[in-house]
Amino acid sequence: MHDDRSLVEARLKRVLDERVRPAVYPESVPLDVAVWHAPGEPVPVAEGLAAEPEAIEVGARWGAPWGTSWFRVTGTVPEAWAGKTVEALLDLGFDENMPGFQCEGLVYRPDGTPVKGLNPRNQWVRIGAPVEGGEEVCLHIEAASNPVILDYHPFLPTQLGDKETAGSEPQYTLTRMDLAVFDETVWQLVLDLEVLGELMAELPVESARRWEILRAVEKALDAIDLQDVGGTAARARSRLTRVLATPAVPSAHRISAVGHAHIDSAWLWPLRETVRKVARTTSNMTALIEDEPDFVFAMSQAQQWAWVKEHRPEVWARVKKAVADGRFVPAGGMWVESDTNMPGSEAMARQFVHGKRFFLDEFGIENDEAWLPDTFGFAAGLPQIIKAAGSKWLLTQKISWSQTNKFPHHTFQWEGIDGTRIFTHFPPVDTYNCSMKGSEIAHAARNFKDKGRARHSLAPTGWGDGGGGTTREMVAKAARLRDLEGSATVVWETPDAFFRKAEAEYPEPPVWVGELYLELHRATLTSQARTKQGNRRSEHLLREAELWAATAAVRAGFPYPYDELDRIWKTVLLHQFHDILPGSSIAWVHREARKTYEQVAEELTGIIRAAQRALAGDGERILLFNSAPHTRAGVPAGGVGTPETQGRTRVTPRPDGGHVLDNGLLRVEVDGRGLVVSVYDIDADRETIAPGGAANLLQLHSDFPNMWDAWDVDEFYRNTVTDLTDARIVDESGDGVRVVRAFGSSRVTQRLSLAPGDKRLLVDTVVDWHETEKFLKLAFPLDVHAERYASETQFGHFHRPTHTNTSWEAAKFEACNHRFVHLAEPGWGVAVVNDSTYGHDVTRTVRTDGDRGTTTTVRVSLLRAPRFPDPETDQGVHRFRHALVPGAGIGDAVREGWRINLPERRVSGGVDEVAPLVTVDQDAVVVTAVKLADDGSGDVVVRLHEAHGGRVRATLTAGFEVADVVATDLLERALPEAPAYDGRRVALRLRPFELVTLRLRRAL
Repeated sequence: MHDDRSLVEARLKRVLDERVRPAVYPESVPLDVAVWHAPGEPVPVAEGLAAEPEAIEVGARWGAPWGTSWFRVTGTVPEAWAGKTVEALLDLGFDENMPGFQCEGLVYRPDGTPVKGLNPRNQWVRIGAPVEGGEEVCLHIEAASNPVILDYHPFLPTQLGDKETAGSEPQYTLTRMDLAVFDETVWQLVLDLEVLGELMAELPVESARRWEILRAVEKALDAIDLQDVGGTAARARSRLTRVLATPAVPSAHRISAVGHAHIDSAWLWPLRETVRKVARTTSNMTALIEDEPDFVFAMSQAQQWAWVKEHRPEVWARVKKAVADGRFVPAGGMWVESDTNMPGSEAMARQFVHGKRFFLDEFGIENDEAWLPDTFGFAAGLPQIIKAAGSKWLLTQKISWSQTNKFPHHTFQWEGIDGTRIFTHFPPVDTYNCSMKGSEIAHAARNFKDKGRARHSLAPTGWGDGGGGTTREMVAKAARLRDLEGSATVVWETPDAFFRKAEAEYPEPPVWVGELYLELHRATLTSQARTKQGNRRSEHLLREAELWAATAAVRAGFPYPYDELDRIWKTVLLHQFHDILPGSSIAWVHREARKTYEQVAEELTGIIRAAQRALAGDGERILLFNSAPHTRAGVPAGGVGTPETQGRTRVTPRPDGGHVLDNGLLRVEVDGRGLVVSVYDIDADRETIAPGGAANLLQLHSDFPNMWDAWDVDEFYRNTVTDLTDARIVDESGDGVRVVRAFGSSRVTQRLSLAPGDKRLLVDTVVDWHETEKFLKLAFPLDVHAERYASETQFGHFHRPTHTNTSWEAAKFEACNHRFVHLAEPGWGVAVVNDSTYGHDVTRTVRTDGDRGTTTTVRVSLLRAPRFPDPETDQGVHRFRHALVPGAGIGDAVREGWRINLPERRVSGGVDEVAPLVTVDQDAVVVTAVKLADDGSGDVVVRLHEAHGGRVRATLTAGFEVADVVATDLLERALPEAPAYDGRRVALRLRPFELVTLRLRRAL
């Protein structure tokens, strides 16, 4: 049989493009247009509506970068159109290939009622169906002239990413402002032909179904009078009725379509613009829900819901009604779709606390799913957190972006570090912006890896990032695909309905253990160092503020700042969004983030100081406030006391140049280059630095990834490296030495110190960074033979191999840690701890000299200098603190990681000591939070976990009279299991890395 599909496809394409689609709007008349350009930032709706606009013509340029223009369009429906459906066609100058990355608009009626959003593929506003003729039309458009930042490739540096540098050149050309007759029969014909044409293209040549469709399409095209499409559209549709009515085979793959509009809470636009993107999208989706009875839309990120409630109450009312009807679904149960690699333990927990509580408080809805389609990989501690929040499912898409290894499952159980398993789904459609194209639906069915065991998958459907969400065309296509031979079946369903079906049909899915590592976007662990430091500092300040405020509330009647802490937590959680914390947003976003973190630090420091003053009382005695979860300088964790005095450190000249630091625990040799050539563990009689190696080695790489500048570092960056060994100054400074280096246009000043009584070498690094497309690392070559190493993650640590036996290990050439990495041989180990960095690499080499040992090198990532999307990324001064801890067991790594992130605070006061609110008699049990209960009851909430990776029995002792102890979930809701307690003492039995939240009711 001759395959003439290509001829039919070519004919179909031309007829659709040149005749049928244009005939959807067969008649039109122009609208009158006037515009008012708001000065500066966006104005309230009432002000925009009341402004006096000036006339503007179609074809005129408009819209300075990041500006807001209020268009008023007016006109009269022709009398001759009586009985017809009429729509306004409002094209602001859209590029239909880039929905969500350009100008957008929100349409209002003169009374301020929002109608719907305007987007590149959603440019219509219904005027009447039918009209009577003669109606007066007046619409207002709040139009945002957001500049196009992303052109996909090449990524060129641009100043458009900040309003302070973007200039005032108009960005867009007003393209069409018309009233038009909408011919629904022609529109339906377009969808019939698109669905069948796209399905035909996916069927194999030998398929009888493909030929059946081809012949039907031929007959439909023959039935169209190209000079009278509207008059012959119904006839053409009748030729397609039979092929569209043929049901799918019983074994067809089943797709649950979920209306979706993934909106980055900040990315190539600032936070304030996201507020408006969400308003436009929710306006669109509530309007579509009213028109389409089967359609269901899901929106995640409680922060975005809160923005609608706060900034667009008129839209919020429509959203609430749609939620009550079960059509507009709160999804995900997190404050934002955060990064999950870098947020600390408590922060990751609070993402769920604040997200789930918002949906419970506003709608009484409990989220069972975590919804993270676009996050850049998933830390191994996350399953336990999801479960502890009362959820049980996870959806993501991003792992399909991995460049090296194809993930082997689409539906599976994901097992975290403590053994918790979460039912997880990766939609095989491989996009979170599905548009119901036949190619997407066919790909989902072909790609699904669990065939024969399961046949359900999910398709998030709609344009995101301000593209307007799901369109009426997508809904119409889905209706045709509901039960169509040759295609997977499609039905609109909520995430909850999908997961229940998927779980029921797949009772024993495969298990994936450990992190879900994304083999892409590894540089997000390093880009925009100030943002990452702001996050880390904020997390620890919040710990201190809650701890000391709770202690002062119980001990001294201090007013616990519930509202302030709640607001600050939400601010910090917002900035953990997966394009803010990872450093992949425009300059404007990170400029504002720096200011926000400064404000957060100032406010939290104020709370801490006020609480500490309340505890310290009046006097001149120097008190140490220990907010770390381990004893320090004789002061217990969470307590206040007089610090113990330590010994002394000797700093002497080194015979071959440089200095020797010795405090009786470690002897450190720093050579004349400022490099650490020896760190000798005196008690263990063991050298830490590999023979011939030098630690504190700064290494500079060229860094020009193949595509995503701020996101990616490609493995070939290792091919070129410059060791920064020239030191201009190496001199003694107190209990350490100072080293100054210059390279390129940059300068580094370091202080290497060994404090009395400390078994750790502190490395304090200040970099005045002015490089471009470079990557700066700090290396520690260690004399340790280890096939794996531990990286801290949420509520525990996770092991990664040091070797590259397979492509899976080799792909992890840049990975994430929190406060420490730890390597060990039996009986002796080394930790590298940090106060603000995340990215690192660990490699092992076999020495070829007479020693024949193994060198394991830990390198921490300090700075990058990508030029897109922020051309000035990380330029300026940065400070990092690291410590090398020889002889460290895993418990030492945990302790020193906390210690470097929670420096001691010394306050003058009149008391001798303040006892901690709670103590734990096992160092393996780490208390991550001490706070008062969120409900204002005054109960003390304690969150803790086993941190060493083993089983442990411990006793928690309260420093106050206890009336009751309840185990709770993260939201502080009681769990069935009751902890055993005797008065103030609570007995704990924890499995490895187990997370526990206790609520201690005070006996008042």
